[in-house]
Amino acid sequence: MKILDWYILKRYLATFFVMLIMFIPIGIVIDVSEKINRMLENKVPFKNIAIYYGDFTIYFANLLFPIFLFLSIIWFTSQLANRTEIVAILSSGISFTRFLRPYIMGATIVSIFALLMGFFFLPKASKGFNDFRYQYLSKKETRQTTDVYKQISDNEIIYVSNFNYSQKTGYNFILESYDGNKLKSKVTATSIKYNEKDSTYTLQNYMKRTVGVDNDRFLKVPTRTMKMNFIPDDLTPAVYAAETMTFGELNEFIDRERARGSANLNAYMVVLYKKFTIPISAFILTIIAVAVSSMKRRGGMGINLAIGIALAFTYVFFDKVFGTIAEKSTFPPLLATWVPNIAFGIMALYLLRNAKR
Repeated sequence: MKILDWYILKRYLATFFVMLIMFIPIGIVIDVSEKINRMLENKVPFKNIAIYYGDFTIYFANLLFPIFLFLSIIWFTSQLANRTEIVAILSSGISFTRFLRPYIMGATIVSIFALLMGFFFLPKASKGFNDFRYQYLSKKETRQTTDVYKQISDNEIIYVSNFNYSQKTGYNFILESYDGNKLKSKVTATSIKYNEKDSTYTLQNYMKRTVGVDNDRFLKVPTRTMKMNFIPDDLTPAVYAAETMTFGELNEFIDRERARGSANLNAYMVVLYKKFTIPISAFILTIIAVAVSSMKRRGGMGINLAIGIALAFTYVFFDKVFGTIAEKSTFPPLLATWVPNIAFGIMALYLLRNAKR
């Protein structure tokens, strides 16, 4: 059986990675054909383009991970079924559950790979991918947020009318400090820019009003550089901020936002939970794919692939829909991220039960 296990495991992993190698270049070619004119117009350096497509490869592979996995298993398992190899294996006295073991071993390897990618490599790739698009490919558009209100501590609130993440610059900045419900001081500036070298902010047309018992005191200076109790990620779109952080950074960020009572907490939690649910989906999709493709059907591999594509896109659809619902409502993010796996897990058990007959 070790020979059979190794044979199936080798085919499982080889087909999966060949599928990645086949489709990622196609994705790159399509992306290049769509964006080549803007790249030439903006005179993007070749080094930046090469780095972008390195990030694109990781981002694209993670986005379509369920589809690649599903189709690769259906592809080679259908070949086994068409050559009646599965019939021969099961006729030799091996149970269907035992036949699944090398597939589960393969799913374990793939899920560990997906877990490491999501924890450490995908955040950097997501940041590079999005930064390049907004810097070179979005014409006059920039990734920016408008009318940002944020409570950065128990007694401090900030407001920025417009924040450009690429340039780390905000406009019409206000910082209000309170003592209970009473205003203690108010800082305003026409613009605020983050300095990455020393983690300070430079404020233009700085003015601070300190509320006194009898009279208020005012301090005005053309420019002031100072440290402040927030970071640029606090002013960026919720999902983007979460997707560009490693697992440890994201946990710390969520703890900080929870303490502040952030309204975007659900969006951050969805990104965190998906780092676990996507690797787990490798096991569920593997069982479904084997159950669907292990029987020889009229129409051959084409029917199995059609079923596989439909199921894979249904999984991705459910994953996106419930993730969006959790981000935009009070729907529990933990439940939202697990609904696709629970639904397809039930389907996997049903198909596995029928396949054993």
